[in-house]
Amino acid sequence: MTTVLLVDDQALVRVGFRLVLESEPDLEVVGEASDGRVALDQVAALGPDVVVMDIRMPGMDGIEATRRIVADHPGSRVLVLTTFDVDDLAFGALRAGASGFLLKSAEPGELVDAIRTVAAGTAVVAPRVLRRMLDLFAPHLPTGSAAAPGPDPRLGALTPRELDVLRLIGVGASNAEIAADLVVSETTVKTHVGNVFAKLGARDRVQAVIIAYECGLVGGTTDRSRRVGGA
Repeated sequence: MTTVLLVDDQALVRVGFRLVLESEPDLEVVGEASDGRVALDQVAALGPDVVVMDIRMPGMDGIEATRRIVADHPGSRVLVLTTFDVDDLAFGALRAGASGFLLKSAEPGELVDAIRTVAAGTAVVAPRVLRRMLDLFAPHLPTGSAAAPGPDPRLGALTPRELDVLRLIGVGASNAEIAADLVVSETTVKTHVGNVFAKLGARDRVQAVIIAYECGLVGGTTDRSRRVGGA
């Protein structure tokens, strides 16, 4: 059973989400919160598997709440809700540690699938969509960017092959595409990807893409020929 906490300042939205989720035998809504501060208390008390988090709320917004949940309750994953697919606040929530984002206009089945995907430890955002967001917002990153001078110390623990894998993750490549590019098996790629996540402290592919940007491995000026399968 996957437990879910609903966070939105609009009661009617929470009621609608609850009706959708409670019709699923493997999902249980264990609580609701009307703002980020209440959400922190609920996460501490209930330990939900997934927090469905609105971004735009009065008081503590979804970005700060996500940052604190990820830091203090690593067992709870956050799925943020946004109105626009390229949204500076959605991007901020991903940087804060959210495992993905979903449009509020999504169909009920998409919400259900997204929650199951996040609960299983997989990010809910296409790498190439994230790349478009990063291309738009990278110039405004407060720390680190493709233009930052010198090597990023986070990369020091990676082997040359792991750096290649991170770079390809950063340009939106799937495991199959990485395997083809590096001429290795997908099993080998999965091992490298797992090592990269562990060494960088990345929870999922979304976080790895963001780190690749912050470390300067990829960016708006990255050679387009390295974007496997196009961008």
